[in-house]
Amino acid sequence: METETVTIENRGDFAQWAIERARAIVGEQGGNLAIASRDMDEKAIAESGNALGAAIAEALLEVFDVLVPELDE
Repeated sequence: METETVTIENRGDFAQWAIERARAIVGEQGGNLAIASRDMDEKAIAESGNALGAAIAEALLEVFDVLVPELDE
């Protein structure tokens, strides 16, 4: 996946980024989940669902890491 820098200056910018990122994640991971569901393959459904969840969590952590200032120890 290609890394892109986005400047978020307000809530509207963040909302737009979140929508676009969610679409990309579903586009990348959702197809496998749909195929597994169609085939009723429980193991593949679980694996695809976990991959989708991991991609969502990773995206949220990426944003959280840059929005929250680093804490001094």
